[in-house]
Amino acid sequence: MPLNQELKDTLTMILAGGRGERLKPLTLIRSKPAVPFGGAYRIIDFTLSNCIHSGLRRIFLLTQYQARSLEDHIRFGWNFLPRRLEQFISVMPPHHGSGEEKWYEGTADAVFQNIDQIEEARPKHVLVLAGDHIYKMDYSKLLREHLIHRAALTIGAVKIPLAEGSRFGVFQVDSRNRVLDFQEKPKHPKPMPEDPSSCLASMGIYVFDANELIARLRADAALGNQSSHDFGKDIIPNMISNVPVYVHNFTTPGGGAPYWRDVGTLDAYYDANFDLLDVTPQFNLYDWDWPIYTLWHNDPPAKTVFNEPGGRKTEVYDSLLCPGVVVSGAAIRRSILSNRVFADEHAQVDDSIIFGNTRIGKGARIRRAIIDKWVQIPDGFEVGYDLAKDRQRFSVTDSGIVIIGARQPL
Repeated sequence: MPLNQELKDTLTMILAGGRGERLKPLTLIRSKPAVPFGGAYRIIDFTLSNCIHSGLRRIFLLTQYQARSLEDHIRFGWNFLPRRLEQFISVMPPHHGSGEEKWYEGTADAVFQNIDQIEEARPKHVLVLAGDHIYKMDYSKLLREHLIHRAALTIGAVKIPLAEGSRFGVFQVDSRNRVLDFQEKPKHPKPMPEDPSSCLASMGIYVFDANELIARLRADAALGNQSSHDFGKDIIPNMISNVPVYVHNFTTPGGGAPYWRDVGTLDAYYDANFDLLDVTPQFNLYDWDWPIYTLWHNDPPAKTVFNEPGGRKTEVYDSLLCPGVVVSGAAIRRSILSNRVFADEHAQVDDSIIFGNTRIGKGARIRRAIIDKWVQIPDGFEVGYDLAKDRQRFSVTDSGIVIIGARQPL
C-alpha cells in the first residue's frame, strides 16, 4: 500500500499533559508544552509542525495539568484542518469519556483512557509522541521503516552522551536495529558497542501496530496497582521478548547533525533557546522548507528608536525580536524578546529571555534571566547582578539563571 495511504491510516496521540515540575515557576500557570520558546512559539508547536509536514492529519492532544493556556493556543492557532475530510487536531482532557474523575496515571494510561477514540478511528497504526521536545522530524520515515520491518513497535532513537543516559530509556540493538534490551532511566546506562562514550536513547516517539497497542493497553490496565502504566517501564519491556520491536535512528529533515532537545529543566530550556542565536544555528528557525507553525498575533513589526549622540541610543545585536517589540533607546544583547515587549531608554538586557507583554523600565539592568509574561520591571531595577539578593525573591538555578514568574510583584 502507498505510504500516503498508510499515513492516512495512522492516528497520532500527543502526550501534552506534563506538569513540568523542573520548569517551575514557568509552569505554575501553564503546562510544559505551552511554555513559550524561541520568542514567537510554544514548545508544542514543534511536535505539531512535524506532524503537519509529515502528512499526519488525525491528531489527538492528551492534556492534563494547567491546560487552559495550551487549549486556547490550539483552539486559536491550530484549527485549520477540515473535519469534513476526517482531519483534526482535537484536545482530549482526562475522564472526558465518563463521569469518573480520574487523572492520567502514566503515559500508557493516558492512551488507554482514550482507547475508545482509537477503536472508533480504526487506524492501522498509532503514533504516540511527546509534546515537550524541540526537534524537526519527518515521521513518515519512521513509519516507512516500521512497515519494512513488519514491526509491532518502532521507537525513535537518538545518540546521546553516555553521561546523560540516566535521564532516558536506553537501547541495545542488533545490526538490523531490532531491540535486544531496553532499560528505562538506568543508573549505569550501557554504551553503544561502536562508541563507548555514547548510548542510544529513546526519544519517546512510538509507532505501534494498532491492534497490538490495544491488546497491550488492556492487559496493562488489568494489572491495576501492579503496573505503573508507563510505556518505558511496562509496555516496551514486555513487548521486546515476544514481538518484533525496532528502533528508527533519528535524522533531521534536509540533513545535517541531528538536533533533539529535552527542555525539561530550566538550564536545558535556557540553553536550547540560546542555540537559536548562533550565527549558523544547528536548529534553524529560518528553514523555509520546514517552517514552524504557531498562533500568529496581529502585532506590528518590531521597532527600534533613538540614536542620539551622547544621549539615548538603541543597541541590538545577536538577538531575536518578535512582532510588537519596541526598543526605545535600550541595549539588547544576545537576548530573546517575545511579542509586545517594551524596553525603555538606557535599559540593558543581556543573555536573557523576556516573555510577552513585559515592560523593562528606564535604566533597568537584566542579565542571565528568564522573565515571564506581564512582568513590569521598575525603573533602575537590577536582575542577575547580585544572585544572593535575587535568591531571596526569585528562583535561581545552580548555574545562576534568575527566573521571575508571571505577574510577580517586584
